[in-house]
Amino acid sequence: MSLRQDLKGDWGSIFLLLLLYTMQGIPIGLAMSIPMLLAEHKTSYDDQATFSLATWPFSLKLLWAPIVDSTFSDRFGRRKSWLIPTQLLIGCTMLWMSSSLKTWVPDGGEPHIYTLTGAAFWLFFLTATQDIAVDGWGLTMVKPKNVGYVSSCNTIGQQVGFLLAYVVFLALASPSFCNSWIRSQPQDEPLVTLDGFLFFWGIVFLVVTTMVAVFKREKSMSESLAGRDTDATTEEPPADSHSVDIGEQEKELELTPAETYKLMGKMSKLRYAVVLFF
Repeated sequence: MSLRQDLKGDWGSIFLLLLLYTMQGIPIGLAMSIPMLLAEHKTSYDDQATFSLATWPFSLKLLWAPIVDSTFSDRFGRRKSWLIPTQLLIGCTMLWMSSSLKTWVPDGGEPHIYTLTGAAFWLFFLTATQDIAVDGWGLTMVKPKNVGYVSSCNTIGQQVGFLLAYVVFLALASPSFCNSWIRSQPQDEPLVTLDGFLFFWGIVFLVVTTMVAVFKREKSMSESLAGRDTDATTEEPPADSHSVDIGEQEKELELTPAETYKLMGKMSKLRYAVVLFF
């Protein structure tokens, strides 16, 4: 079966996932580009090390992932309950950082590194939470046979966002690069500044999130399981197979945060997990 036939009916969802993961890659790229800009202000290595703490939420998101996965509004959608408010907050945070950046990193003055790090930490916490919601939604947004493409969307989208916020942004933020490769007349100002970049992507987050909230419907758990069973019927079932009630499957998938943390504790005691951690 060709790729076009395989993804028939899922192309819109694939493009949406690519967009969401690309947006997710923007803060990740900024985590690399902001220290480069801070170096131009002659910040110390201590300050740059302090700023690196802002990326910790991505390493610690496992701690609150069970809450994101199991606490939601049925009416609004299991993943949209977290995705929509989180992305709106990301957009607002970017706009706030854009308007405050000149105060936090004044020209010719010492950067307010703790304030900048705190704002970036909050941005990364929101982005890590958005990652949890998008990863979960991707599993039910497409047909079960196409779930494998979700990881491709993750990899491609995050890398595109990372390159935009790191390589492309730093190039356009460099007056020498712009004068050498883009402009016909040299100027002292770059094409893109950090506050302008944050403002642009803050607007993008707000617009895209509003459109997703209005136009993209999330499948309920029952619909997702029903689709999985429908796909399964297209293949030859084993002779001893029997159907499982959708309600029972849904019940098994709905764990409370306490049950999830308990399960995580049991998994952490497995021999291979202990070797991995220690």
